Amino acid sequence: MPQYLYLVRHGEQMDAEHGLQDGPLSPRGKRQAQLIAERLGGVPFTSAWHSPLQRAAETATIIAERLPALVSAPSPLLMDCIPSGRASETPSAYDPFFGSVTEEEIDAGRAQMEDAVAEFLQPRRSQRHDLLITHNFVIAWFVREVLGAPDWRWVGINQAHCGLTVLQQKPGRPWTLVTHNDLGHLPVELRTGLPEPLLF
Repeated sequence: MPQYLYLVRHGEQMDAEHGLQDGPLSPRGKRQAQLIAERLGGVPFTSAWHSPLQRAAETATIIAERLPALVSAPSPLLMDCIPSGRASETPSAYDPFFGSVTEEEIDAGRAQMEDAVAEFLQPRRSQRHDLLITHNFVIAWFVREVLGAPDWRWVGINQAHCGLTVLQQKPGRPWTLVTHNDLGHLPVELRTGLPEPLLF
């Protein structure tokens, strides 16, 4: 039986443009969370986890209000992090980004994501539908891992707020990417969080 991993980025954070590390959801972020909950309404979830950060925990709470059978638990493996540093083949356009993070942050992020992959991408013996409510870089790392891309490639893989990414594994086969950053449940004006706005 196949197993599925549903990856959801948290809703838009209030005052994130002011450089706050964490905080509550904006009114738009709350609406995003309500709409992704409606989108996920028919999924027979086995379990759910969320990042302990406020914006992700609040997103999980809103989803649970719409899906009362779903209980989401916090996991430090889903914290926002920097999963790796730059590599020799990393385009120089990313230098300013990598120049703003420390080696300690990179080492911690790498260790965290090694543990997260071992925990959430391990093969199971029964069909599962697991939900992870987390952050842009964490989802990007899972997608990069499943695609077998070089470590640094996560930096160019982006998710909108409350976008939906689905991974699947069938017995005896590697994980596959079913859908990435699906925004069909969000009207255009709620498609936030990407480096460039989507016009469709």
